[in-house]
Amino acid sequence: MKLKILPGALLAICIFTTVIFIPTAISADNLLRTDFKKESFAKIVDYFDYARALALLGGLPRPANFWHAYVYMTYVNKMGLQMLYSGLCNISLADLVYLTIPMQTLLLHYKTETNNRDALVASSFLMLMGFNDTTQSVYQNSPDRNDTLWASFSLGLNLNQLFPNATFPSLSSQCEIFALTSSNDGLTWKWGMRYTNLTALWITTYVTDKNETDTSRPFGLATYDELTFNYTLSIDPNTHTATVSQDHVIGRMRDLWIFWGWLGVPLYNHYNSTGCYRYGVEVSNQTIYKFLLKNHVKMSIVDFQTSILLDRETYSTSADGQNVTDDEVLVSDSSISTYADDGEKISNTNFAVKDTYALYNYTVDDSENTSQDYTAIARTAQIHGYARNRNLFNFHGNFARYLPLILVYMYPDLYDRAKDTIANMTRADYLCLISYPNYSGYKIEHDPLQTIYFAPTVGTGIGGLIVFGTLACIIVVVLVMVLKRRGSKKPLETTTPQPSPFSSTVT
Repeated sequence: MKLKILPGALLAICIFTTVIFIPTAISADNLLRTDFKKESFAKIVDYFDYARALALLGGLPRPANFWHAYVYMTYVNKMGLQMLYSGLCNISLADLVYLTIPMQTLLLHYKTETNNRDALVASSFLMLMGFNDTTQSVYQNSPDRNDTLWASFSLGLNLNQLFPNATFPSLSSQCEIFALTSSNDGLTWKWGMRYTNLTALWITTYVTDKNETDTSRPFGLATYDELTFNYTLSIDPNTHTATVSQDHVIGRMRDLWIFWGWLGVPLYNHYNSTGCYRYGVEVSNQTIYKFLLKNHVKMSIVDFQTSILLDRETYSTSADGQNVTDDEVLVSDSSISTYADDGEKISNTNFAVKDTYALYNYTVDDSENTSQDYTAIARTAQIHGYARNRNLFNFHGNFARYLPLILVYMYPDLYDRAKDTIANMTRADYLCLISYPNYSGYKIEHDPLQTIYFAPTVGTGIGGLIVFGTLACIIVVVLVMVLKRRGSKKPLETTTPQPSPFSSTVT
């Protein structure tokens, strides 16, 4: 279903109206085969440069010259385990159209513990999603097809120039990269990224009984203090396991613009920490936190995992044996394990080990130094209800189809397996929704735990490094924005404010 014309025009204008701005920038590095011979590396690359060279060999059309995807990658190769984290810093899939997309992926390549098979496990963060339980809710405190749903996409734009008499957020997002560090023995590694002062478009979304997703209209705009991802990889050769702790921080929502009509310009209410405003005039003392609490607006994140074995299929179940692939199963106090089709266990995601999240009530402590713990709700969902939504995930899909190209030179057998699986959400092991029912727009911290079971080695084979690293370097993650002139490529800006597509200045 197409976006409705009336408020949908707002989304179209947001995407296709830009003013060119050339930031002070740093150049992206090249991705080399020799990188994956190293024990570790961290760099920023433009993946589409790589894809343009390999597209025809992989049977895909060559990406346009103005397509760019700057990715921050961290890579660890230790004892036969290769880990690559990739963060999409910015993406351009149309000339002068620039979006930041809140996705990130962690990819692990290893030999399985029992049968020594090549395994590839990819875990991806897809998006933030606000929701409101209805009286017909199927799962209380978890977003479902009977609830009111809002997909939240950080687009890195504002409407100041288009609507000069309205007070909309100005863009000043920044991307902070957390350097890859390790313990002295090389068995513990830490890294991450933080995106601050984010502007996100909330789009009303419907998951129908036919397991399809429709988008109705832009519901509003929100600004968050930050969206942060911290990772810790811990390798234990004695137990043949490696764990990844993923610490999510969803920053406090600072401003919220709710669109409720359209008369040449958008009609809206603007909520912040002091009250409610309309075109700069205060209309009530209802703050953003009171508004979200009164309307029972809750927050969730959407993740999915995909696994590949060269010679076997995989399946995933909850701790009590329920198949979670394309199904709705509560796993809050449980875990999800993925197996080869002959029963060999290859990975596990544990939600019970950290079944609570920390909520920092800004109105009680504006320093956000104190928090209160609440129960997080984890549930798998039907995949097609999200994957079939081409409106929401058009940029994701266009990018994802080029992901497996990195394997064309390196490992043709794995490319054949990966090209129809790793880049296709409909082929995921499972799609998981983690919800935070107590919210009110306050800061959230949470860290699920993933475990893989592998056969540790003293050394590592170069072939295995290349197979893993070349695939992982291109999987998407979170946000930033760079604007470019037609026909020329401008490198990524990572530490200075991003330019607004509606203004030639930054704030």
